[in-house]
Amino acid sequence: MTQSPRDPDRFRMGPTRISTLVVAGLAAAAVAWLLISSFYYEVAPSLPWLPVVTLVGLAVLEGYAAVNTRGKIEGRPGREPLNPLLVARFVVLAKASALAGAIFAGFYAGLTGWLFIERTNAAIGDRPAGVGGVLASLALVAAALWLERSCRVPEQEDDEDREPGDRESRPGQR
Repeated sequence: MTQSPRDPDRFRMGPTRISTLVVAGLAAAAVAWLLISSFYYEVAPSLPWLPVVTLVGLAVLEGYAAVNTRGKIEGRPGREPLNPLLVARFVVLAKASALAGAIFAGFYAGLTGWLFIERTNAAIGDRPAGVGGVLASLALVAAALWLERSCRVPEQEDDEDREPGDRESRPGQR
């Protein structure tokens, strides 16, 4: 079934696809491998740790947001209601972070793979930062997917029994 250009569901946002993240990561790994093998000894000083720390910080913040958001959506005691616009913003943040994390993970994986093949002291010294980058990026992807999943509205039991056009669900109509 094809969608017409006027179909409103055509631009509807869906859950992040794992296949999209894998393809982005593989493409970034290939680019990183090509760049590092061409320019490592000419321009690259030692790998910095700041991007790794930043990725870990983002992963922790998104994990915290996921826990709080899920609790508020489920209506747990002691939690105030959640603004729907904030939830929409969290979903956009989660989707963007998952893709960015996948790209960083691929880039760090390509870089680290090349560093493990090289036997120089410079490459050996950069391996810990490369492995840390891969792990931090994967943590960001996991936290982003968790946040995205936490923003879903849980299904209610009576929603399954109703038909989409059921008039009983609309107040004031019989």
